[in-house]
Amino acid sequence: MAADAGEAQLQVRFITKQEQYAVSDSPYAIQSNIQSSELNTLINALLKETNPTLGKVVEFDYLICGELLVSTVAEHLQEKGLSTEETLEIEYLERFPAPSPQDCLMHDDWVSAVHTHGNWILSGSYDNSVHIWNTKGQHKLAIPGHTSPVKAVSWVSFSGDQAVFVSGSHDQSTMLWVWNVSGNSVDCVVTCRGHDKGVECLSVSADANRFATGSWDNNVCFWSTSLSDEDNIPVKKKSKPEQGKTRQPLTTLKGHREAVSAVQWMDHNTVVSSGWDHLLKIWDCELGGIKQEIVGNKAFFDVDWSPLNNSLITASADRHLRLYDPRSTDSIVKTTYTSHTGWVQSVRWSKTRDTMFLSAGYDGQVKLWETRSPKTPLYDLSGHEDKVLCCDWSNPSLLISGSCDNTLRVFKAKHATAGS
Repeated sequence: MAADAGEAQLQVRFITKQEQYAVSDSPYAIQSNIQSSELNTLINALLKETNPTLGKVVEFDYLICGELLVSTVAEHLQEKGLSTEETLEIEYLERFPAPSPQDCLMHDDWVSAVHTHGNWILSGSYDNSVHIWNTKGQHKLAIPGHTSPVKAVSWVSFSGDQAVFVSGSHDQSTMLWVWNVSGNSVDCVVTCRGHDKGVECLSVSADANRFATGSWDNNVCFWSTSLSDEDNIPVKKKSKPEQGKTRQPLTTLKGHREAVSAVQWMDHNTVVSSGWDHLLKIWDCELGGIKQEIVGNKAFFDVDWSPLNNSLITASADRHLRLYDPRSTDSIVKTTYTSHTGWVQSVRWSKTRDTMFLSAGYDGQVKLWETRSPKTPLYDLSGHEDKVLCCDWSNPSLLISGSCDNTLRVFKAKHATAGS
């Protein structure tokens, strides 16, 4: 490209899937050294002509050849090796608003696990306790019961005034709890025992009938979430008194050579697990066998699956986040996202937007990503003063992270129009 390409003029067409912001699709001439901020001025001026009642200035992001524009148009085209001679299509979509800090929920020790459902937040801590909060930041309950750090928590189901949740701990047990919401009382109904070492992760199936656990014993176990007597060990087999009944796993899957760091359901019969052995394993739960194995470069610390885009996002010991398409026949790593300066400990897809995910790392950073912007996160959510161990994405606009600074931080984004 010529040295003066930045001064060159480009023919562009503006397109959008958000019809309320559509402008004429006739070509416009722009300077090739234009950036997003100047494109915003232009699009808003065009919108004012076509829709004088709009009244507000709208912030947009711009997609060129499937990637978000973070430089000048000329630099973007140069990097992609594209000509400035042809008419360029620029897609624009309303920018996801910057999340703002809402609450800082204090714990007595490291916050190692978090899961949200509706208005309720469940957290697990290194002081062996589980906590229930509401999304307004009010602490409802501190729940003792485990005898070692709680590393995984998940809501199972909500039915009227009763909520069921599960917690997994380094004490080798997983506990099923029933919370009476109006009475604000909780009971451990079942203690699940089947791992020989600490439980590191867990995930509840979409139908809420089963959950999977992964452990430092390298195994993945499946359990029933039933609160009745099925699958429970008879009393005479108990070596010591337990809270509630004791249950054994429905199935134990062996295959990882080191600790299992994460498990996630992909569908009712498929679970993916990540391990310190650099492997992702996709399991067939009915047959108890491996459907697929993906080899990574480093230990995997977390994996999350999105049913919205059929992709896996992973966190690793090498600072990078990777997007995998397990159905791909060519390169299985689709995109690598690099911005963290330390190990990445936790990743979570948005439940409502197929192109957004959250990451949290040992560098104390929480980052909000757009899959179409691999080099630059949309936003850094600052505030933690130590390693961040867990994160979750609640409804479309609530982002939550837990850290070794003993806090759970809640960020809220004003809801933008859901776009492409």
